[in-house]
Amino acid sequence: MRPAGAPVDPRLLDEAAQWLARLHAGRPSAADLRGCEAWRNQSPEHQRVWQSAEQLSRRFGAVPAAVGMPVLDRRRDAAGRRALLRTVALLLGVPSAAWIGYRTLPWQAIGADISTATGERRHLTLPDGSGLDLDTASAVSLDFDDTQRLLRHRAGEILIETAPDPRPFLVQTAHASLRALGTRFVVRSDDARGRLGVLEGAVEIRPARNPGAPVIVPAGRQAFFSATSVSAPRALPAGADAWARGVLYAEEMRLADFAAELARYRGGALHCDPAAAEIRVSGAFQLDDTDRILELLAQTLPVRIESRTRYWVTIAAR
Repeated sequence: MRPAGAPVDPRLLDEAAQWLARLHAGRPSAADLRGCEAWRNQSPEHQRVWQSAEQLSRRFGAVPAAVGMPVLDRRRDAAGRRALLRTVALLLGVPSAAWIGYRTLPWQAIGADISTATGERRHLTLPDGSGLDLDTASAVSLDFDDTQRLLRHRAGEILIETAPDPRPFLVQTAHASLRALGTRFVVRSDDARGRLGVLEGAVEIRPARNPGAPVIVPAGRQAFFSATSVSAPRALPAGADAWARGVLYAEEMRLADFAAELARYRGGALHCDPAAAEIRVSGAFQLDDTDRILELLAQTLPVRIESRTRYWVTIAAR
């Protein structure tokens, strides 16, 4: 038996990281699954390292791509390899410290003041008394001073309820600057564009590369924006802030779109069979148990759930 506290073979850490990256950050093939099983069965030590990795994955929703994917880059230099091994050793060997490192991933969250992991939601009160909710895998930084209240939105989705204050409340995203006009609103952003939904009051959007063309979005409306333009405001769908209450709300939503939304709250990969993509989903689903949501889909829709592993799931047509 391996003595408690004994160092782990760095080679096993590196190999475990490779398998985690393949299974949890990409699209594993049947050969990948067989290869991983063969690797795990090589020795009790292989099994122990893998069990530690799986426990970490269950706790944090899967190994982040920012850690996993560099393992597959065979061109990395020796210094990068040593740095990666230190990171993986920390992740696999010190879960409490891993929580600190994981919360700053993916890369957009590095340096963020506040962040959430996959599947986590968080509510807090800002220094000015405003309320802030963070959805799954979200991150923000705060820059409050005597002249302004600036929140830098780095990743994911947030809900803000501003408190009365003479200083302007601004949200800076990768695509635009948003100015709250006494309001409650949600902001979601990814690499391609952002989305603003206004629940109360109004919000002004100024695209980063076209600041002279602001658009004011009133309550009950939403708009999509890029660095150069803002869409015409349209009706805000029901349940736009339901996630803050732990609910995924769907009203005649395409199953493919529902699966993509549900995937944000789960580690690994969740796919929808194209043959089932146009099936419609309606309901309010509790986000604290995404496995239960999948079970409900199978019970109420003409679909079945195919699971290669906990982290590789397909919703297939029956």
